[in-house]
Amino acid sequence: MNLSILIPLLNEEESLKELYTWIIKVMQSNNYSYEIIFVDDGSTDDSWNIIESFSNENPNVKGIRFMKNFGKSQALHAGFAKAKGDVIITMDADLQDSPDEIPELYDMITKEKFDLVSGWKKKRYDSVVAKNLPSKLFNWAARKTSGVELNDFNCGLKAYKNVVVKNIEVSGEMHRYIPVLAKNAGFAKIGEKVVIHQARKYGETKFGMERFINGFLDLITIWFLSRFGKRPMHLFGAMGSIMFIIGFLSAGYIGVSKLYHMYSGVKYTLVTNNPWFYIALTTMILGTQLFLAGFLGEIILRTKNNEARYKVAREVNF
Repeated sequence: MNLSILIPLLNEEESLKELYTWIIKVMQSNNYSYEIIFVDDGSTDDSWNIIESFSNENPNVKGIRFMKNFGKSQALHAGFAKAKGDVIITMDADLQDSPDEIPELYDMITKEKFDLVSGWKKKRYDSVVAKNLPSKLFNWAARKTSGVELNDFNCGLKAYKNVVVKNIEVSGEMHRYIPVLAKNAGFAKIGEKVVIHQARKYGETKFGMERFINGFLDLITIWFLSRFGKRPMHLFGAMGSIMFIIGFLSAGYIGVSKLYHMYSGVKYTLVTNNPWFYIALTTMILGTQLFLAGFLGEIILRTKNNEARYKVAREVNF
């Protein structure tokens, strides 16, 4: 199978029929063998019934319905697990991503041998203050922190080799950083393509300004995980050991200093009256706690987490 088109969505009943017709037109004009996977992330409108009607008329259309809203990352993770195409294309369901971009993205993966190609909405139709400027700042920080030179981490229109999506773990709200996750997994050939950004035709955006705040927090998380996720003891253990040694040596110096003054007959104060003693003691305690945090992190890494990330209510055509 050439292509898997993966579309996560939440309450997009107005745009689904137009998007579906558009994708089918592109598939047929290019003679692709394909599957379209809609992942309904807990919609409360008529989105699921529309997806079921697509699947009844076209066996290439498949659907996954979550029991409630679990988030875009979980929707992508569920779709990646089911995707069978040689190339997986992800796109949003709000018609702001153009299906006409699919053939070029497909060629970049199959002919130019990219592992992943991310769309770049160079010209946007969003509010400059509410979205464009925060997005530019966010993307700059993401580039500097991750080392992945992309201009638009947030673009939902991306293309992947099948092997890429089968070897990355998308959890939490990490869908923005899939290129970073791919790089950390060993897929180094990551490209970018300028794509058309269309003004939203129906409904309202599901993401507000809080996505940028969450995005920066996730960026810190993924920076930490990429460097110390597999070896937390290297960070916490080292910091804890250094702090403990500094505190221990400081407490030792205070104690030796008192004994010297006693021996020399010089006036001295009780150790417990010296504020530096409590600073040294606090440093040793913090050092011990950091060391234990690293130790517990190593134990957690060796314990498989079987908690379900999402719960599926229904599936069609799988």
